[in-house]
Parts: sequence; structure tokens; C-alpha cells
Amino acid sequence: MMTEEQRELQALAHDFAEAELRPKTAEWDERRELDDDVFDKLAESGFLGMLVPEEHGGLGFDLSTYLLVLEEIAWGDAAVALSVAIHNGPVAVLLARHGSDEQRATWLPGMASGEALGAFALSEPDAGSDASSITSTATRDGDGWVLSGEKRWVTNGARAGVVALFARTGDDAIGLFLVDPSTDGYQVGQRETTLGMRASQTVSVQLNDVRVGGDALVGEAGAGLGYALEALDLGRIGVAAQAIGVGRAALEHATRYALERQQFGTPIARFGALQAKLADSAQRLAGGRSLAHEAAEAWEATRNGSPRTGLDGVTARAAMAKLAASEAASFTADEAIQIYGGYGYMRHYPVEKLLRDAKGAEIYEGTNEIMRRVIAGEILRDAGDR
Repeated sequence: MMTEEQRELQALAHDFAEAELRPKTAEWDERRELDDDVFDKLAESGFLGMLVPEEHGGLGFDLSTYLLVLEEIAWGDAAVALSVAIHNGPVAVLLARHGSDEQRATWLPGMASGEALGAFALSEPDAGSDASSITSTATRDGDGWVLSGEKRWVTNGARAGVVALFARTGDDAIGLFLVDPSTDGYQVGQRETTLGMRASQTVSVQLNDVRVGGDALVGEAGAGLGYALEALDLGRIGVAAQAIGVGRAALEHATRYALERQQFGTPIARFGALQAKLADSAQRLAGGRSLAHEAAEAWEATRNGSPRTGLDGVTARAAMAKLAASEAASFTADEAIQIYGGYGYMRHYPVEKLLRDAKGAEIYEGTNEIMRRVIAGEILRDAGDR
């Protein structure tokens, strides 16, 4: 049950998405670029500081409130929502939870104000779902470190003011480092041309002996893998909210079209087969949203010192939420195209873009095949503990 404050914030986010994102989403998709000022507008509205603690200039939202806002932003434009989610989720939260007082004071106020957009650099050419297999290295150099290697699929990588970057600090150890992209040796490489969310900056990054101080390391030198897995759980919950926003947009477009389009002398919304498409889409989206907020509850329980385990734990709930929500979004967008018929296949109608955007949610932050593996692992672990 939403509070009155949450309803007001959701409405504010919806109005922002309708006024600032919806009118530009087709243009951004076409030219593969977001307007720079959209980040200024996000910052002015507080949406870049949603998970930054209030003492550092943020809004300090709980996770459920954050998901409500993120869903509305994704309803407006999926590429913007992805940038907001990476900035707020894995980067800001890891820094707020595990950074030193000095690190938090250095970076979090700028992240909340929009001066420093956050990027997350974990994946590599040969290390995707298996975070433990990264090969980028962090070698001690006096009081500091030298970072070398290559990162792939770095969202916000070319626009970032701070990068949460993972590198191997030893044979069996991974560390998390906060890197200023202006540091010598940090080189933005190829930008990917993606199927959907085409306006998102997804780039590779070359680390050519990037020298950072000892104050760049977050926590202990071997704690990075745990931080990465924590970030992936949080990221997957965010993906679920993004997917629901995209799917909801597709359902709304399809519903309006079905009421307007007439065949055989009647609106096609009166046809039973079409009504079934609308009903199935609504049911799947509602289920995905519920799972996302259940995962948020599990996250908050862990943060408050009452962690849940097994299928009730954050890892399983996050995987279930991402799996259900992303597949609901793709299903709904696909059905929306069927409802539009031939028009749905045309680029100048909105639903084909939404199908392309929805597909991304089935892949990033771990493919849905990996999500099924994660969930099954928790089922088997539960069974083994009995």
C-alpha cells in the first residue's frame, strides 16, 4: 500500500516524464543521443539523488519509493531510466554503504546535484555473468594503485564524473575503486550500437596504467566481489521497475489504439481475442511490479539488520523480479505490435521502439537464463538446508 507521500512523488515523476521525456524519446532513439540538459533537469527534480543520504544532499528514499519513480521515468524513456538507475543504484548505494567518510563527502554531494554522473564498470570481454572471472588488475604502487585492463558495456561511461570500477587485487581477490574519468590512462573506447535504448551511452573503457591514490579503494582490497554481487541484486530490482515502465507504456498505447481503430464497423477493442491480449499483459505487468516491490522489502530488511534467506532473500527475489518484469515487458510490447497490426511494424509508431527497449531488460544485469539459474540455486539450497 502506497503512502500519500509516495503517491505525490509518483505523480511528480509521471508529470516530469510526460513533459520532459515523452516528447523527445523518438528523436533521441533516432539520433542515438540524449540531450545534455536532460541530466540537468533530472538533477533539478532530485532524481539523481534518490538513493543518496540526506546528509549528503540527496533525498534518501527507501527502495520502494525509488522504484515508483524509476518506473515513471522508464515510462517516459527507457534510455534515461537506465542512466538514472546505474547512477542511483550500484554506484551511489555502494558508495553510501561501504565508502569511507571522506569518500562519501567527496563524491555523494556531486552525485546528488548532478555534477558527477555515476558509471558502473564490472563486465569485461570475457567476464559477463561470472563477475569472479574479471581479469583487469589493480597493482599496488606505493600508497596507490595502477589499474590496467578493459571494461565493456559501461553505461554512462563517456559522460561519467565518477566510475565504480572493479579490478583484481590478487589471485583470489577483487577490489572496488572510485575512478575519476579525467585521470590519465582512462580511455573511452568504442560506443556500442544497440537494438534498443539506442540513446544510452554504452561504451568500452581501456585502462592504460591508470594511477589512483589509496583513497580510491572502497573498503578492503579483497571485498569487491561481495560488493559486486550486492550491486547486481540492487541493479536487478531496478531493471524490474524499468521493464514495468516500458511495458506499461506499450499497454497504454495499445489500449488507446484499440479504442480508436475500427474494423467491421466497431472498435477493435470489442474483439475478444484483442481483449485477451490486454488482460494477459496487464496481469503479467502487475505480477512483475509486485515481485519488484517484494524484492525491495527484502533489500530493506537486510539493510535494517534482519536479512531474509533462500527464496525470501534479496538475491532470489531480485532475480525473480527481473525475470518476471522483463518478460512481461517484452510480451506486452510484442502484443501491442500485434494490436496495431501493420502500423505497429512501422518506425513512426511508438510500439516497435518499446519492444526493442524491453528486450534489453532480459539481458543486462544478467540474462534471464542466468536469473533462472540463480533462482534454482536458491531453491536447491533451501532444500539442502532442511
